[in-house]
Amino acid sequence: MSTETTATWPRVEAVIKDDGTGEVSIGGTVHQIRTGSLPDARTAVISLVAQTADKLGRRVRASMSDPDGDWPLIIHADGTVEPDDAAEAKPRQRPEASTEPESEDKPASEVSSPESTPEAEKKASLSPGDQDAAHQAPGWVRSAEQQAETAATVTSYPSRRERRQSFLTQEQAEEPATKGWRGSFTRMGIRMSPNEAERAERADVQAVSQHWPGPRTIAIVNGKGGAGKTPSTALLAAVFARYGGAGVLTWDNNQTRGTLGWRTEQGPHEATLLELLPQVERLLSTGAQSADLAHYVHHQTRDRFDVLRSKPMELASAQRVDAEDVDSIHQVASKYYRLIFIDSGNDESDPMWRRMIDHTDQLVVATTTRDDHAEAGALLLEALAERDERSARLAEQAVVIVNQADPKAHASDLTRVATGYRDLAREAITIPHDPAMVDGVLRYGSLRPATQRAWLAAGAAVARGL
Repeated sequence: MSTETTATWPRVEAVIKDDGTGEVSIGGTVHQIRTGSLPDARTAVISLVAQTADKLGRRVRASMSDPDGDWPLIIHADGTVEPDDAAEAKPRQRPEASTEPESEDKPASEVSSPESTPEAEKKASLSPGDQDAAHQAPGWVRSAEQQAETAATVTSYPSRRERRQSFLTQEQAEEPATKGWRGSFTRMGIRMSPNEAERAERADVQAVSQHWPGPRTIAIVNGKGGAGKTPSTALLAAVFARYGGAGVLTWDNNQTRGTLGWRTEQGPHEATLLELLPQVERLLSTGAQSADLAHYVHHQTRDRFDVLRSKPMELASAQRVDAEDVDSIHQVASKYYRLIFIDSGNDESDPMWRRMIDHTDQLVVATTTRDDHAEAGALLLEALAERDERSARLAEQAVVIVNQADPKAHASDLTRVATGYRDLAREAITIPHDPAMVDGVLRYGSLRPATQRAWLAAGAAVARGL
């Protein structure tokens, strides 16, 4: 039995009946279960909860109620189920079956044996340790292989509402073209449908315009300086804030000369995270207001996101931030912002950097076409893959942004680096060279149209992981 601590969120509760019906509530969302038998209902519930565990990248606690009792369980993403020792199982006594003796005339071969039931066969296949666990939750405890085998045979029956086609269902009318010669015809009164490029752009806009339930944290990483982490942080935040609205924060999580403050607009003060830290308790109190944060963050008037700066003028020893401080800042950020983009430092051994990874929902590797930058990013992903299960999942689902920082680099250099990352990460997006990204304050509106489109595509790739 694993001793790893399992979070209590989301709250998962299920109630199923002997006829194979029931419902499961996951974080307040109720799913109906309609199968042909109690064992099938158990399998269907486990499949639903395992999907949630897979999305979260960790196992989840669940409270299951069936005719045999109430069972606290821990369910893994692969379908493995084990009893939750932190809570007490409550078996129920079923009504006693009829004690009428079997007919003496019935052949012995037709008399059912309790050892031949599916439940007994499954129990026999368990190891001695798993058999002890199964006594705490009969019918529920199983391995990933057993769950996969039983899930393949489960038949779910649609409800009456699912069988009926809604009268409100109708095909959504597509907006006419707005760009290119098709857009010109539309403006003249001749309605033209958009081409595939415009449709793809609209899909990316829709992706970055979403609002997700609960805050999301995106970390931009690379162990080498100058790899494009700061431009990636600011311009990704600009994409999400411009299209999706307010509630976007960028945070310079850097012990040594973080430059996010230098590349973004300064507010009417010089506050940094060092001034915010002493105010954490007050900002987390019930009386705090979102406007109070304006004392500590710098609003970007055109790109509509906020910046929490570090203090690059100070020596690292004068502004040391530890893992607990990262937790405190993240608590404040999560209370007031829906999206948190973290510009990280270069020291992957720093507790501040490691704690950032613990809070991350989506990892972004920033790199240029330089070989040392690309190699550093690849080594970082490989190291995370070996750190623990959650970090490995972050690495596998990472988005890589390859920036053509060198104006002399060729398109083939971008393609080469992006192709090299295809087996290491979920997606690799290329950004063409743009003089507006080289020096000074970063503003999305100052970029060339092709560069803006590339950053929109990068934002959509990130959104697909949230």
